Amino acid sequence: MAGNIALPLQEFIASLDNTSFPKILQVCSGVYFQGSIYEISGSEVCFSTGDLIKVIGIELQSVSCEDVTNNEKFELPITHTGLFKVVPEQMPYTSVEEMLSLRPVGLDDSLPFTFTSRSKMTFGSLTLGAGKALTVLSIEKHEGKEDMVRCHVKGQTEASAEVCIPLSSRGEFYECESEECYTLKEIMSSLCLRSRRFRFIKTTKCERVLVLSPVYQVQAIMNLRKNVLRFPSSLEVDVVDVTDVCKDANFVTPLSLTEVLSQPDKLFPVVAEILEEPESRSFFKCAWLPGLVKSTNLVLHKKGTTPMVLMSSLKGRKTQQYFLVSQQYGGRFRRRPREFNSVYEVYVASTQTQGLTVSVTRNCEEVEEEGLPGLSIGERLQIVDCTRMELPCENNKGQKQSVEALLCHRLQEPDDEEEEEEEDEEKDKQEEAKEEVLLPLYMQGHFVEVLGENKKYKLSDLGKEFNLPLDVKVVSRDTELETDPLVGFTCLRIEGAMLEPSIQASFPDRPDHCFHLLPQWLSLSVSFTKEALPWPRDQFPKCFTEKINEVTDMFFYEFRKKGNSDEAPPPRPPKRDMASSNLAKKTSKSTKKSSKPKKNKDVSVPTQKLNDLTLNNKKRSPAPLPPESLNDEPPPLAPRKYSAAITTSKAQPNTYVKINQSIKTDHLSDVAADVESDHDYETVDETLAAMVKTAQENVLYY
Repeated sequence: MAGNIALPLQEFIASLDNTSFPKILQVCSGVYFQGSIYEISGSEVCFSTGDLIKVIGIELQSVSCEDVTNNEKFELPITHTGLFKVVPEQMPYTSVEEMLSLRPVGLDDSLPFTFTSRSKMTFGSLTLGAGKALTVLSIEKHEGKEDMVRCHVKGQTEASAEVCIPLSSRGEFYECESEECYTLKEIMSSLCLRSRRFRFIKTTKCERVLVLSPVYQVQAIMNLRKNVLRFPSSLEVDVVDVTDVCKDANFVTPLSLTEVLSQPDKLFPVVAEILEEPESRSFFKCAWLPGLVKSTNLVLHKKGTTPMVLMSSLKGRKTQQYFLVSQQYGGRFRRRPREFNSVYEVYVASTQTQGLTVSVTRNCEEVEEEGLPGLSIGERLQIVDCTRMELPCENNKGQKQSVEALLCHRLQEPDDEEEEEEEDEEKDKQEEAKEEVLLPLYMQGHFVEVLGENKKYKLSDLGKEFNLPLDVKVVSRDTELETDPLVGFTCLRIEGAMLEPSIQASFPDRPDHCFHLLPQWLSLSVSFTKEALPWPRDQFPKCFTEKINEVTDMFFYEFRKKGNSDEAPPPRPPKRDMASSNLAKKTSKSTKKSSKPKKNKDVSVPTQKLNDLTLNNKKRSPAPLPPESLNDEPPPLAPRKYSAAITTSKAQPNTYVKINQSIKTDHLSDVAADVESDHDYETVDETLAAMVKTAQENVLYY
């Protein structure tokens, strides 16, 4: 910066033309709180002392107008349609040649213009008095002679004459106001006009003398700034032109991984520096993830798309794990039977697997009112179709209901004798043995898939032959991997497949050990460097790319959000009439227990009241008041005889039990007794009292 002159940014930009770019500027003043922050059109620009700005272009946006009398400033758009007149300069010109050379526009374009002389002028026989107005018409040039200016002079009697004045004529000359008018675009397009002062014409502010300055939108780039900066030239910062000193300066442009994918293939492989670490590390649990730190170099080998599958282990005692596996995985898999916890899950699987057969793993009781059939462990069901079934129970309006159900064929296990018969006879018997079963989709149950083959598959073949999700088990490991984390799991579920844009990368100390960077799941900012690749020229190493990356449950949840956003929820059980349902249940219970003796009506009264308390009742009845005869003070206890208690097997009654028994008898006596009953229920009450008495005595003993 030594030897260079600092200029305001607006003044420096105004002195440039489109042929002088690019220009490298250095900020030297105008910084507040370690940085000047300007919000321009919603974008923030910060300049600090010493920052380098590489100006690559300018675009005229508006004109800044400053009133010379009070220094008031305002801006006008470049499309302003008003006209302006040049205000004559107050300083005198010392010669005619100086006056003509300082015209605001080209001499030919500015003609004619008028000036006056403070002193008397004599040209041959013609003498002009002081203050006489002369209008320049043209410039006459003759070889070997001095250039002359042809001027028009008006006399006192409106007589006019023309006179030729030498360019070298000296005196005190003043410019007169011209009748020529200019637009803002015309003024800004001329460097000479920019240096003049103007005033409005045909406006109320025509007396104001203005200095007009252009305001440009500056297009520039800075170090570590991703996009081209755009800011007005009116920012109050001072800059120095350091183009000659810093012409070899390297302006680093940060790139996201998505932007790296858009780079041409010829740039790869390349060494890149990490500028910003990953914002979130909640998606991956890989060994290479901790190495992605700021200022670390990466070797970006190539970009492309990688087919992958997402696998998960089964829920159990251990924490559930998730893996992102490349379809280049060399191990072999064998299908595992899927487990289902509802009929709806079986239905979803049947839409993906034709001819699905399941086996019942837990007994299911039959509920006739809800249309639920009875199932036993080991029964095999072949899924046929999804249809509708009519329920026996009615809804609140007394109408029959129909729900979606799964039509299945109940397959019977063949006996040993049937296995010895011919195949045709077996098929006929199996056809006859098929029994249709309707399972409502809302039915809960436990099923396992029945597999009819034990074949080994490659990972790429599983996606082609079967629909996902699919349960598998690794039966032979990938021999190219040092440790195969998929081996040892009893069951793995392939949740889904994806075709991910990826960047093959490695660290410079191990350039042959590569891994995939996934721009959609990893936020990383890098910049391309000019460093040499970590291998001899034209000798690319044989790269080994990791095929298995462990991911977190957050990755799994985000993957499910993207894939199953439109999936319909499982169906709900239908609404039914609670009264009719309860009546049906009571009827069935009464038929099953008809052999038992009927209970006393007195005892059934509180039970009936409890049955009437349902969730449908909005208001609950108040609790009964305690009997008035019950005191808070306990009754006196009689002394206990331990010898009698030991010798006899029957406990002795005490006064406390008798008092409570009398209170209870009085309370129950309020209920009307059934005099027509053939049963003696006093025996039941005495037995109950004896049990209470025995329990209380035992408590007192301990």
